[in-house]
This record gives sequence, structure tokens and C-alpha cells, in this order.
Amino acid sequence: MRQITHLVVHCTATPQTATVAGILNYWKTELGWKNPGYHILISPDGRSTRLLADELVSNGVAGHNARSLHVSYIGGVDSQGHAKDTRTAAQKAELLRILTRWRQAHPGAIIQGHRNFPGVTKACPSFDARAEYARL
Repeated sequence: MRQITHLVVHCTATPQTATVAGILNYWKTELGWKNPGYHILISPDGRSTRLLADELVSNGVAGHNARSLHVSYIGGVDSQGHAKDTRTAAQKAELLRILTRWRQAHPGAIIQGHRNFPGVTKACPSFDARAEYARL
């Protein structure tokens, strides 16, 4: 089992109408990725879709994936494409559930947003994940 040092929260930076299939297709055809960007993707209704086993490495944050687990909610932008926390109550509850479970399995791991890594200029996940999950 690999050592996990970071539990990373993302948004897809898409409208909430984006689909899991559409996101997977974009990664494969536009970016040429063999593995998905996240381990788990959460739809607006709070339903989680497992994209990759925790034991495998995703494409979540360049240079930090070998020791990270990644979860994302669909959304994170307003109608003009600007960063905005668009999480539904169901997405917030599911993020908390997943991060709580991961934290129990990896008690020393740091919970943070994609934007909190050095050199990252994205607003992802469009809210302060460090502050929101500091109590976990």
C-alpha cells in the first residue's frame, strides 16, 4: 500500500450539468491521460462514482500524485466560467463522508484544495478546503 500524505479536494471547473462520461472522455481524448484525474467524482445529487482504486495513482496534481488521493465535485464555476463554489448540500455531505473515511485510513494526511499546492494558479476547488475540513 502506498503512503498517502495528501487528501486533495477538486472541482471539475464545469457546469453542474457535466456528466461523468463527458469528463472521462475529455481526459482521454483531449488530454491523452491513461488514468483519470480523481479517484472519486461526486455528482450534484451527491452520488459518488469511483473512477480509480485508492491504490492507483491518478492525474490530480502534477508532481504530487504518487502520495495523494483525489476527490472532486462536478461544478465549481458560475455561468460565465468564473470560479464559484457551486456545491450542492448533497455534494458537501458526500465530500465530508469521503474525506472522513480517508482521514481515518490516513490519519497523518493533509486535507487541502488543488489550489493549495506550490505553483498552482487554479482556483480549484473554488472554496477553502483547508479551512472547511480543518477539524477532520
